[in-house]
Amino acid sequence: MKLLKKISLLLLATLLFYGCDKVTTERSYQVRLPKFESMSALRLSGDQMVVLPQPLESTGKIYVYGDYLFINEPMKGVHIYNNTDPKNPVAVTYLKVPGNVDMAINAGMLYVDSYVDLLTFDLSDPAKPTLVNRNEDVFVSLYQRDYTNASSDEMMVVSGYRDTLISSKDEDIYKPYIQKEYLVYDNANAGGNYGQGGSMARFTLSKEHLYAVDHYKLHLFQVSDKRKPAYVKDIELGWGIETIFPYKDHLFIGSNTGMFIYDVTTPGEPARVSHYQHMRACDPVVVNDDYAFVTLRTGVACGGAQNVLEVVDIKDLANPRLVKSYPMKNPHGLSLADDVLYLCEGAFGFKSFRVSDVHNVANNVLENLGNLVSTDVIVAPKSLIVIGENGVSQYDYTDKAQLKFLSKIQLAKSN
Repeated sequence: MKLLKKISLLLLATLLFYGCDKVTTERSYQVRLPKFESMSALRLSGDQMVVLPQPLESTGKIYVYGDYLFINEPMKGVHIYNNTDPKNPVAVTYLKVPGNVDMAINAGMLYVDSYVDLLTFDLSDPAKPTLVNRNEDVFVSLYQRDYTNASSDEMMVVSGYRDTLISSKDEDIYKPYIQKEYLVYDNANAGGNYGQGGSMARFTLSKEHLYAVDHYKLHLFQVSDKRKPAYVKDIELGWGIETIFPYKDHLFIGSNTGMFIYDVTTPGEPARVSHYQHMRACDPVVVNDDYAFVTLRTGVACGGAQNVLEVVDIKDLANPRLVKSYPMKNPHGLSLADDVLYLCEGAFGFKSFRVSDVHNVANNVLENLGNLVSTDVIVAPKSLIVIGENGVSQYDYTDKAQLKFLSKIQLAKSN
């Protein structure tokens, strides 16, 4: 009897042991997965792109050309305003351009990106821009090659993200896409009838060439035939490229880790002159004859732990050197007007400084508009234009020590 009892207990223990071995725990969690679309589905015709003025829902880049103001709505398109009277900008039309982030204008021709394509619009009638050319797949390096659908050779791009609930048993299916970095789009110019972009621009024009930077390349196009840009080549720059600013015969390219200086005396053959290094941070830059003004800020996309304005001596372009660094709160875009520097501080406002004495900038504050949320600024001929997450404001800067408010284009959600 005792033997039978021992055998029964042994069998029970064995069953429990093997039963536990077969138990699996399945958990569920939420991830952000990319939404893939084919470029053929996203390539709209010119007629589909030109629509009536639409409410401005979010702000990206700004650009000024003549009496017109162009405002990019990130990944969606371009709002065009007649800005003849900065007190009363009038919406003219809206260009629906999927995947648009940047723009530049050459003698009445508007160049915009559309995911991997470069589009050219004729602005002879700004109320009815005409699509005259499309350079396909010229920005392919912005998108990783594994975006291509396995069953097709067609280019696929990430048009956004969706929150998705997955279980642990499906991890292998989604593993290639979970926590993967996808590249979704988060001036006085010499030698042409060009417009003016802000310090956050990734497109610029100089000497009948269009220069466009992505996260690690400089894309070069010849635009002597302004209606039909001709792709020339790409130049490797290194990871973390953010902005491009032209000044005379040079391009100043801002990156997460420093500022590159390129000589474009021969515009089709940009030649690297030097590389000024700084700690990792977001980095737009503007310059004059003697100095570069560089803002460094912290942020999710930028990393780093600095919020400063750096003044860099560029009198010897081959050997840029730091003159002085000034603490800021969260500096973004900036612009120069003579000896006055206008600086955007994001949610912390908007500031202006007299910079004739670069060793004493902190003690030469002209204004500090704490309530003006700002990310970039353009000193345009008729007004100072400031863009931020709440809209686009314009000011009379005749008296540089005291800006005079003129108007504001509100975001639809702010009305």
